[in-house]
Amino acid sequence: MSKYTNKYVRKNSLQVDTLLATFIEQEVLPELNYESQVFWEKFSVLINELSPVNQQLLKTRADIQAELDQWLVNNRDNFNQEAYVKHLKTTGYLVEEGEDFKVTTQNVDDEIAQQAGPQLVVPTSNARFALNATNARWGSLYDALYGTDVIPETDGAEKGSSYNPVRGQKVIDYGRDFLDQYFPLQQGSHHNVTRYAIKDQQLAVIAPTGSTTLKNVSLCLGFNGDASAPTQIICKHNDLHVIIEIDKESAIGKTDQAGVKDLIFEAAVTTIQDFEDSVAAVDGEDKVGVYRNWLGLMRGDLTETFDKSGQAMTRVAAPDKSYQSMAGETITLHGRSLLFCRNVGHLMTNPAIIDQNGQEIPEGMMDAVISVLIAMHDLKELGPLRNSRAGSVYIVKPKMHGPEEVAFANTLFNRVEDMLGLSRHTIKIGVMDEERRTTVNLKECIRQVKDRIVFINTGFLDRTGDEIHTSMLLGPMAPKADIKAMPWIKAYEDWNVDIGLECGFTGHAQIGKGMWAMPDEMAKMMAVKTEHPEAGANCAWVPSPIAATLHAMHYHQIKVFEVQKQFQQRQRADINDILSIPLCAEPEQLATKQIQRELDNNVQGILGYVVRWIDHGVGCSKVPDINHVGLMEDRATLRISSQHICNWLLHGVCSEQQVKDTFERMAKVVDLQNIGDPAYQKMTDNLSQNTAFQAAQDLVFKGKEQPSGYTEPLLHAYRLKLKQQ
Repeated sequence: MSKYTNKYVRKNSLQVDTLLATFIEQEVLPELNYESQVFWEKFSVLINELSPVNQQLLKTRADIQAELDQWLVNNRDNFNQEAYVKHLKTTGYLVEEGEDFKVTTQNVDDEIAQQAGPQLVVPTSNARFALNATNARWGSLYDALYGTDVIPETDGAEKGSSYNPVRGQKVIDYGRDFLDQYFPLQQGSHHNVTRYAIKDQQLAVIAPTGSTTLKNVSLCLGFNGDASAPTQIICKHNDLHVIIEIDKESAIGKTDQAGVKDLIFEAAVTTIQDFEDSVAAVDGEDKVGVYRNWLGLMRGDLTETFDKSGQAMTRVAAPDKSYQSMAGETITLHGRSLLFCRNVGHLMTNPAIIDQNGQEIPEGMMDAVISVLIAMHDLKELGPLRNSRAGSVYIVKPKMHGPEEVAFANTLFNRVEDMLGLSRHTIKIGVMDEERRTTVNLKECIRQVKDRIVFINTGFLDRTGDEIHTSMLLGPMAPKADIKAMPWIKAYEDWNVDIGLECGFTGHAQIGKGMWAMPDEMAKMMAVKTEHPEAGANCAWVPSPIAATLHAMHYHQIKVFEVQKQFQQRQRADINDILSIPLCAEPEQLATKQIQRELDNNVQGILGYVVRWIDHGVGCSKVPDINHVGLMEDRATLRISSQHICNWLLHGVCSEQQVKDTFERMAKVVDLQNIGDPAYQKMTDNLSQNTAFQAAQDLVFKGKEQPSGYTEPLLHAYRLKLKQQ
């Protein structure tokens, strides 16, 4: 224990990083009236009793994979799908499905149970980003349109360095088209309106041809300002609010015949504040940074000051919005996105706390206790703003493999509730369906948490990374683009929705879909991301507040809960399709150039992300791909790319020297892509000694031995090494 003595303080049977202990005792516990001695005593008991269970689950996970590896090797030349499925059942990989049931989750906020809309995922380690996402509950449609490629820069509509009235008019026209489509008038078009007013408890719309109102007058809920000249008109469609803002003296309002200066959309209805894949938190110092921001969010008093164009700006959490209903009542709308936090999964440990045996404690257990402890500031209304009005704490739990691991998360949350004096099922859980053994046993996974579940989702990157690692030894996998087009991925996406609906998620929980990763490609997003609500997802991930505002239009276009009702009648997706393995049909037919392109793409993506993670501790950022298109990346990108190369190496599709040469060439590309960053350290100055470069290579060359192909163990080790230099 000598290496911990200068940095750690003993708390009961635990050695706790001094920074973390001080944060909890001085910033978290006092207002909760929770004695620190009692807290540490109960925390110690929880760790001592549950850590061995956690370790046994990880051993079971490894044992099942080892048995599967051996079976795949033995049956590689005469693979039979029926025998394969039988083996999965024999080893406990595939469990028997029980009788039907419905989830019974109670005290769920409407943003989860009743509203369908965009969902943001943001690194909690960055206070500015965390606040931006929290405030993205409401977004300016005009800003989102003017600043993105949704409005083409043609016919004089270029963005330019100053306001372009031609482009501005196209934005206004787009907004009027939206109003005509979802808030149509009894007569005429919003394009011709010269004035909006409130008369006889309904919206009066004045145009040169006369006065009219909405076809459905109930869509207008109320207003702010004088009834004859309101400053805001509040409407609602598909459970999402739209605010027409009016100010004839504003820069935009002056150009609009009705004085409309903007349309404000209810956009990011929910946000996942991430402690996991989008952050680089490797020790007590990093964890305190994440936890402190979460505390500010739960209290509603987080602030962040930053420089923008030479001026200091301070970001704070947005207040609630109020308006006057048609009947004269004051109505309040929540001003911020409803916040989940994503804890770490069962695998990782963290040196922030050392147990009685001198071992790092499971980071997911630490997250569970501390994130819920912090959320009690919200439950007790100790800050100026609220998150959950239903009195719940929402935790997304990733990287669980099968029902037994989900059951352990439920046990952990039970223990945390008991430890902190909370009612049973105060903690709600989101189960990320991004591991193969969870997918094929999804119904039984949900059963384990049927009284607290509020979220399931799908995600191509992590899910495919696990797909590759699980069947690594059977043969070479298809190129990534081909994998995405194979039957298993559509079956997986449909299966997630089918099982969620079978288990009664509608009205209780979210069914989510994955990220649109290109924040600069909003026109493409608008063209294709309708597929997520059309697939029955009542939330889907977007990479930015602007993307959330734009994606909100898809939820006006598609009534998701009606889609879900229709899907309840369809036949469940075929599990045999899900269990089909995405092998390359004729690996010997892969052209040399095709193999090299695949390697270039994978390696450039790995290096571009890893260099920021290792050198700067940045877990999520817009990283240019090999074609210089900015992609919003987190660790899931590394998992699929590193596992894919590892698989091809193992089966001789490419050589070790070819991969090493590719790393060296792509290091030059990544260095050039970051040439404008003054804090960036070039890898090519000394590749053999560059920590980030070595970490990136290890992800590939040590990929098979990494548990489930996860990248965290290597990344954490290399980041800690760099921090200790």
